[in-house]
Amino acid sequence: MESYLTLREGVEAVGEFEDRRSRFIAQLVHVSSEEEAAAHQAAVRARHFDARHNVPAWILANGTERASDDGEPQRTSGLPTLEVLRGAGLRDVCCVTTRYFGGTLLGPGGLVRAYTAAAQAAIAAAERDGQVVEMTSVLPVLLTVPYARYDQVRDLVERTGGKIADTAYTDAVALSLVYKAGEERPFLDLLTERFANTLEPSVGEPRFAEF
Repeated sequence: MESYLTLREGVEAVGEFEDRRSRFIAQLVHVSSEEEAAAHQAAVRARHFDARHNVPAWILANGTERASDDGEPQRTSGLPTLEVLRGAGLRDVCCVTTRYFGGTLLGPGGLVRAYTAAAQAAIAAAERDGQVVEMTSVLPVLLTVPYARYDQVRDLVERTGGKIADTAYTDAVALSLVYKAGEERPFLDLLTERFANTLEPSVGEPRFAEF
């Protein structure tokens, strides 16, 4: 997996759907672990303690995923919500959909449509508000450069598609660079060719980040 979509940390996207006076409120957040998903579920249950159902579904970047119907008929709520998250290409997210019963049974088909629509509405709200971000597999490269060569190296980074994430100025310039994983090789080769091994980059392990 080279990239995936997720929600920005620290925000909550909410989508609502109503059918025959039953309200479905989908609450979508970023999570990076099972513990964070459980914490979001607990927070929603506390917030909507008077609701009949609080249906969770979550999926992590490593592919781990869970869903529960929370008392709704089997496969009518949690799984449809999870399918919406999968279909949107989202990972590291948890969606808990609260249902306030309106007095009329919706039937299995109606429940699937309602939970699906609520989750889709939450994702649409997140996209509208710029809360959906792409996480890309990136490689950090650390490099210390003499001041006299800084401009040359900076231009080389820009021409080979890298980004300067951080710069520290001491007796030399310490650069923290970021490349998409697999795209760092041209920079490293040109660095060796141009500066004859006088600059020694340190290449880190791949990780996911915004690029």
